[in-house]
Amino acid sequence: MRYIFFFVLSFTLWLLLSGHYAIHHTLVLAMGILSCAFVVYLAGRLSIVDEEGIQINLARHLVVYIPWLAWAIIKANIDVAKRILNPRLPIAPRIVRVRGTQKTDLCRVIFANSITLTPGTVSLDLDEEDIVVHALTKEAADDVQSGDMDRRVTTALEQ
Repeated sequence: MRYIFFFVLSFTLWLLLSGHYAIHHTLVLAMGILSCAFVVYLAGRLSIVDEEGIQINLARHLVVYIPWLAWAIIKANIDVAKRILNPRLPIAPRIVRVRGTQKTDLCRVIFANSITLTPGTVSLDLDEEDIVVHALTKEAADDVQSGDMDRRVTTALEQ
């Protein structure tokens, strides 16, 4: 079942990116189907399609989390841009440890990547309990340590 879902997902992505939907593009569509089937075959041979790799139930939770993350990224972009354009605004780089409450490896990686996607913060190290984060400012460090992003990842993705 995982391989069928992986094929459907791959072919859907291929269709969206290629733009070939008409029946008169039969050869192109056939090559797209063959290439997606070959990718699924290779993924099976490499044993990279597993239970954790493709979670269909995760998609419905991401619909809530992604808009919140996009807004956090926009706000952080504005803050970093202000600091670049106005040299009087303080930049005080620091390294902080953030405790993640996620129980699965996938959700911990999503949390660490969310930190890195937010301008002004970069996840440096991820271990079983903590994430080491480099923050450009005290405010960015405080924001990461407030636990809001951690709480949102945990509630949105581990239900």
